[in-house]
Amino acid sequence: MTQGAGHGEGLDEQAVLLVAGMADLAVNTLGSALTTVRGLLRRSDATELAAQAEHDLVARGRLALDRYASVPPAHLEILARHTLARRPVDGA
Repeated sequence: MTQGAGHGEGLDEQAVLLVAGMADLAVNTLGSALTTVRGLLRRSDATELAAQAEHDLVARGRLALDRYASVPPAHLEILARHTLARRPVDGA
C-alpha cells in the first residue's frame, strides 16, 4: 500500500485508503476538540464563558430564523409606505 494514488491499486484498496484517511481525520479532529474542551473546563471563568456561548448561540439562532423564516415585505408595499410617509400632513 505504499504506491501512489491511482498507480495499479484497485477500487477496493482505494476505498480502504479513503475510509482510513477519513477515520484518521476524525480522530485528529476529535482529539483537538477534547483538548480544547479540557482547557476550557480548567478555566476559572467557565460559568461566564458558558453563559456567553449560550448568548451567542441564541443570537445566531435568532439571525438564522430571521433570515430564513420571515418573508420580506413586497417591494411595492415598501414604496407605498415611503410615499405615504413623504406626503404632507395636511393631505395636499
